[in-house]
Amino acid sequence: MNTPASDEKARASHTPVSDVVAIVPAAGVGKRMRAACPKQYLTINDKTLLEHTVHYLLSHPSISQVVVAIGAEDEYFQDTSLVNDERVIVTTGGRERADSVLAGLKVTNATWVMVHDAARPCVRHDDIDALILAATEHEDGALLACPVRDTMKRGNRENGVDSTVCREQLWHALTPQMFKRESLFTALESALARSLAVTDEASAIEFAGGSPKLVVGHADNIKVTQPEDLALAAFFLTQRATQG
Repeated sequence: MNTPASDEKARASHTPVSDVVAIVPAAGVGKRMRAACPKQYLTINDKTLLEHTVHYLLSHPSISQVVVAIGAEDEYFQDTSLVNDERVIVTTGGRERADSVLAGLKVTNATWVMVHDAARPCVRHDDIDALILAATEHEDGALLACPVRDTMKRGNRENGVDSTVCREQLWHALTPQMFKRESLFTALESALARSLAVTDEASAIEFAGGSPKLVVGHADNIKVTQPEDLALAAFFLTQRATQG
């Protein structure tokens, strides 16, 4: 028996656009990893997380280019294989994620853009298919997300439990997130001008009055944030390679 989710995934194989530009903000330093280099340059199987991420995005038939926004003093990108790929555009990012995404938006005239975390190398093509389909059918774009599974607690300043939060209708926001370039550009500029906290691209669209579509994605689309995440990402990447 087909479910709405399976129907959406089946329909997603016929993605309605074929010239999407992906923007990868990669100017952060990833302090929580406690590593000697920014986390996007940590390696799995002799490739940096950034290389895994960008190469996989470019292997999707609907993604024509990837814009990578790196730090002004980045010393690592020049040593990656991405420097020789004509489909990769490099620009200088900013202090905050929103600044880097804006920098990426300024170097492309694509109608549709998707933003993806540099340290999230395990995204699946079928999830990208579903995202593209939903974004192009929804006025305010779309984002991959996972419904919250665990009991949620709101803490107090002493790290005690203040309350239990109902998890119904709560989602973990993932990436990619996909929008029309002009809409995202305007929303980000407006949010930054108002000094609003833009934690992801969907939040900028929300501040502008929009309501992006939530698209159920796989939970293995993890973001490498803590040291233990690297081994888990390596496992998922090995599994993906084994499955072809």
